[in-house]
Parts: sequence; structure tokens; C-alpha cells
Amino acid sequence: MNIRRNISTTMRHLSSAMRSAITLTALACTLSVLATPRVSLVGSADNDLYRTLLLNDIEVARYEAIDEAIASLPKGSGLIVTASEYPGSRTSVTEKQYSDLSRLGARLYIEYPSVIPGYALGTDNVEGKLERGVVTSRFFGKDLPEMSILGINGCTYIPVETRSMLIAFAKVAGFDTAQFGLADTEVHPILFLADNNRMVATTRLSQFKQGRFGPVDSWRIVWQDLLRWLTRDKKLSFNTIDADPRPSLKADDIVDDATRVSAIRRGAEWLTKANLFIHPSWEVTEISKYQPKNGDPNLFFGPAITSDMLQGDGSRGVMEGHGSTILADGSQLYRYFIRADVQGETAMLLAAASDITGDRSYTPAAERLLDYLFYTSCFRADTRNNPDSCSYGMLGWANTHPGTFFNDDNARCILGAIGASSMMDNQRWNRHIVENILANLRTSSRQGYLGAAIEQRDLEKNGIRYYSDRDFVHLHPHFESWMWACYLWLYDKTGYQPLLDKAREGIRIMMDAYPDRWLTQNGMQQQRARMVLPLAWLVRIEDTPQHRQWLDDVVGALLENQVACGAIRDEIGSTEQDKNKLLVTSNDAYGKNEAPLIAVNGDPVADMLYTCNFSFFSLNEAAHATGNPRYAKAVKDLADFLVRIQVDSPAHPDIDGSWFRAFDYNRWDYWASNADNGWGAWCTLTGWIQSWIVSTEAMVHKNHSYWDMTKNMDMKEAMDSSLWMMD
Repeated sequence: MNIRRNISTTMRHLSSAMRSAITLTALACTLSVLATPRVSLVGSADNDLYRTLLLNDIEVARYEAIDEAIASLPKGSGLIVTASEYPGSRTSVTEKQYSDLSRLGARLYIEYPSVIPGYALGTDNVEGKLERGVVTSRFFGKDLPEMSILGINGCTYIPVETRSMLIAFAKVAGFDTAQFGLADTEVHPILFLADNNRMVATTRLSQFKQGRFGPVDSWRIVWQDLLRWLTRDKKLSFNTIDADPRPSLKADDIVDDATRVSAIRRGAEWLTKANLFIHPSWEVTEISKYQPKNGDPNLFFGPAITSDMLQGDGSRGVMEGHGSTILADGSQLYRYFIRADVQGETAMLLAAASDITGDRSYTPAAERLLDYLFYTSCFRADTRNNPDSCSYGMLGWANTHPGTFFNDDNARCILGAIGASSMMDNQRWNRHIVENILANLRTSSRQGYLGAAIEQRDLEKNGIRYYSDRDFVHLHPHFESWMWACYLWLYDKTGYQPLLDKAREGIRIMMDAYPDRWLTQNGMQQQRARMVLPLAWLVRIEDTPQHRQWLDDVVGALLENQVACGAIRDEIGSTEQDKNKLLVTSNDAYGKNEAPLIAVNGDPVADMLYTCNFSFFSLNEAAHATGNPRYAKAVKDLADFLVRIQVDSPAHPDIDGSWFRAFDYNRWDYWASNADNGWGAWCTLTGWIQSWIVSTEAMVHKNHSYWDMTKNMDMKEAMDSSLWMMD
């Protein structure tokens, strides 16, 4: 239908009086209709771009085949040809079809084509790995300048050479810009102009929602400018781009009690929606298949545990969650690394959810996880359960590393077990809790330090006295501080003096070295977040001006980076040593080691794996220990922020209700540098992330602390029966 001609004919048949009665507003609306661009698209009805065009009220005609579109295409209009068979088959197109479109004067966007006249295409498609999209021209204007980074997940592309790239595909370091450029990395065209009227994508870009391309607003700009070129309409507005997943709430939405309880419930339900409880029917076949013989935890990735597989009940443990790689269909690989710490932490999550929601179905799974941790798994088996062994009471790091003992992992596991026991009013694991704390205490140095990890073979070779009698300091709060918190907690329940002595001395030495001599793993904010807890509990036991000052020094620096929405901005240390060690210093280094989510200090990123999660729990303890209103406000703001950014994903139930590691609070989007080779921007983690967030949300809801919640735990009998370990 020719809309212009029909409106003109209608106007001629109106009387003069009627024509003059048409208001300026009506004329403006008519002109708006006339200016609406007409776009034709070849592809399926569920194509993301097609649906988004409709969402933006852009007139679009959809066709199943290119010839069908050409036959109906108005002269001078634009045609989009999507890759319906991606990645298995390239988009079938002929040189004649290109010629027919040229005669019509039509502009063409085509993706993943089998033929491009004048270009030699590689015969084999290439599957991307660590590469990201990089803007390489001024085509997208000032809103998306050159070197802007775009996430293109699950990218399979066709190799081709061209000098007219709009977007390249390359492995680059950086947060939102390729900070080292493209000079020292392989570069492949992803989007380019083949001529004045033909734009080619060497991959599929139109399924941006399914592929979870990011940042979302950057892709809105990409498609707006591409459509403006296609339609020759520089004023075309592409305001809305649909995305899944999304944050549960907007940055300024109110978080009330009901909303918080809902977040807690969803946080617990995620465990079963993601099928993370291990079932005996697939425990051996699946778990062992994706656990390499060399035991490298960065390689423990496999396909999702699908809904047609039997769901475990907690008696065989719980998996960690997702790796950070996002595939073309928007799914994520699972991590098949079975760790001790997440068992204790997840038990606390379930107990907290049961306590707040009143749903007692969570409690049996929490009990089974603790039984698995202490009785039926390898974590506390063999030498760890032999009273004559120097490793008696220790908890092995993972099922593949039962003889490796990270004291921080032991600490979080034990704190989780204590919290779960208290909330369930079930103290049958007390002896194992005490034995683990004493096992770590008796292998700590004179100054109260254990180091990052101790190996079973070294314990057997050196003996306990070697570790307890040595002078050793390890100025790394991430590894040391929460075991001190365990010492302080158990001292409060039993009065066993060596617990206080070693915790206090370790803390004193650590604070004397703050901040310049602290070691860092993924940033200085992470270290501050970990140090708050023992400082808060030291104030509980010895409320002195010095101890309060230490706490305020660390909390004050931590909160300097808390922004208005409640997020705590990540920060690398301020020294050159920190920057050289932690920052990704080249494109080649991207994705090879553990790395922070930011490229430089000031990047607007919050980290839920290392900083916000542990800060949340620790700040709540500090606020209750001191009554400091500044601390209390920080806790409330952070609590509300975390509720708002909980993942909402109807399309991917296995991530719905979780929290990703990374969040860009300026964009209000899940975006960051994905340089970490093991736990990147979009990873989930049942223990480190999910447990501490859900459990602390529960405490915030009830306005109490972990210290107060667990104050009635009776550890004296277990302590009396375990003190032989210290002889």
C-alpha cells in the first residue's frame, strides 16, 4: 500500500472546512507516520532484531526467503538478511540476488553470508574464544567511539580480508575500551562495508538477546546507527533493546521487606533451578568426565546439568555454579569442581532461607550438606580423620585435592557450618567444627599465620611442631584473616587463651603493615573486605580505642569507594607493585591468569566474588559490634543494591535468582573485563557469592548479626574433648 498516495487522495475529498479543522497536532502525527522507515527482514519470527524492531514501533516486513523479499522490496529501501542457520550453515545468497538488490538501489545488511562479490571468504569457519568486538571506525559517532569494546558471545565467524572494518574481533585487554589498541593482536573483521550499499557481518549479530551481547546500551547504539544507515534516516530512534538477563530492579527502585524476603527465597531456589545438587546417577559419569587428571580447577567446565537429569538432595554435595563463558545460545558451562568450602557455605544459605521464609523444605538439604562435608565425603576422610595424623581435623580443599588445606577455605566452610547449625538449632557437628579450628591453630606460626595453603605431604614430612614453632608472617588478609575470626569466635565460647593470643598478634602485625605492605590477589578492596570481620570481632572481645581505630581505618578506606547506589567500587592497590602484579598489562596477557574486573582504578565495577559479598557480611558485623551509624547505613545501602542486581532471567532458569561476579553500576548492566581465566565477570558461585549475600540479607532483614545469632552455641563440651590436639 502506498500510504502517501492514499492520504493525499483522502485529503482532496475533504471539504475545505474539514481540512482547515485538522489540528497541527494531527498533522504532526501524520508526518510522524510518513517518516516511519520501512525495513524488510529475511529471517525467523523469533529473531531478536525482528522482535526489537517491532518493540520500537519500526515498520518491518518479514520474509522467509531473499527472493521473496526482493520481489516485494520498495525501491531504495533497506533489507536485513539474518543468519537463520548459524553457526552450522552460512547464509545462502547468490551473486544474482546481490545484483537485483543493486538495481533496486536497496541498502543491504547481511550476516554470515556464503558469498560476497569481490571478496574471498575463508573456507573454514572460526570459533572465537577470548576475543571481543572492537569498534574500529567513526561510524557509530561519539557515543561509541573507536576502540570501544563489545561482547559477542559464542562467536563463530568467517575469515575475510577488508580495509573497511566497522567492528573488529580481537583479543584485547580493557574494561570498555581496548586500552592497548590492536597493534599486537590478531584482528578479524566482524562488521564491514563491502561497498556503499552493502554491509556485511561475518558472524550472526542479530541474535543479540539470545547471545547476551553486552553492554546492552552499546548494542542499542550499534543497531540504531546501522538502521539509520540502512534506511537513510539519520533521525531514526532505536530507544529500546530487550535483554535477558536483566537486574531484578532499577537503580532507584525501593527495596522493602517483602522484596528482600523474595530475593532470599529466589537465592535459595536458584540452587534447584540450576540443578546444582549432585545426584548419584550422574555423579561418577559426569563429574569425573569434566575433572582433568592434572586437577587444574580452571579446566573443570562442562555442559549444564539439565532438567531431565535427576536432582540430588544434598547428600552427595553441591556444585560450584557456572563458569564465565557465555555460549551462542546464551547458556553457560558449569564448573565440575567439588569443593569443601561451598558445602558449608551453602548449608548456611539454605538454613537462612528456611529461617526467613518459613519454608522448612530447605533444612534437610542443609543438614545433608553438613553430613556430606564432615562424614561421607573425602574432605574429612582418611588422614583427616585419623587422630594419629598431623592433618587430623583439616578439611581438604576439593575432591581432587583432599590433601591441600587452604586455611581461608577452611574458615569460610566452618563459619558456614556454624551459621547453619545455629539457624537450624542443630549442634551435632560441633566437634568437627572445633577440631577444624584447632587443626589450623596448631599449625599456625608463633605470629598466628598459616600461609596460603599447606600440603598433606609437607605436614607429614615436617610435623606439626615445625609449623607451630616457626616465625612466619604472610601479610595477605584474603588468606589469613577469616581464620583469625574463627579463633575469636571460638575463644568467646570457650575462653581458650591461645585462640585470642594468636588472633590478636596476627591482627596487630597485619595492621602495622597496612596498607603499603599488604599483599593482594585481585585488588586492595578485596583485602579490606576480608580484614573487617576479625577487626569487628576483636572489638567484641576487647573494645579498646586502638582496636576501634584499626577497624575504622579499614572500613573508612573501604567505604570511600561506596557509591550512591550502594555498590562498592573495586580498586587495585595504589602502589606500583600492586598495579604491575594485578593489572593486565598487554593484550596477550588477557585471559591467562587470575585478574580483577577493572582495567584501571575508577572503572565503575562492583565485584560480588571478592569484595561486595565479603564486605556485606563483615560490615554488618562491624555495625552491630560498634553501633556506628555510618557502618549501618553502608550495610543498608549495600543490601538494597544487591537485591536490585539479583539476576532476573526468564529465558535461563539456571541463572535466575543468582548473582554474577561483575556489575557495571553506571550502565546498570552485567559488564566488566572478563580477563580472569577461572572466575570471570559472569561466573556464579554457590559458596563465595550466593551464600554470603543471601545469608547476610537474612540477617539484615532480622536486624541482627552473626555474632549475636550464634552466641548460644555451646562449644565447651566439644572443646574439652578436643584439647588433646594441642598437646
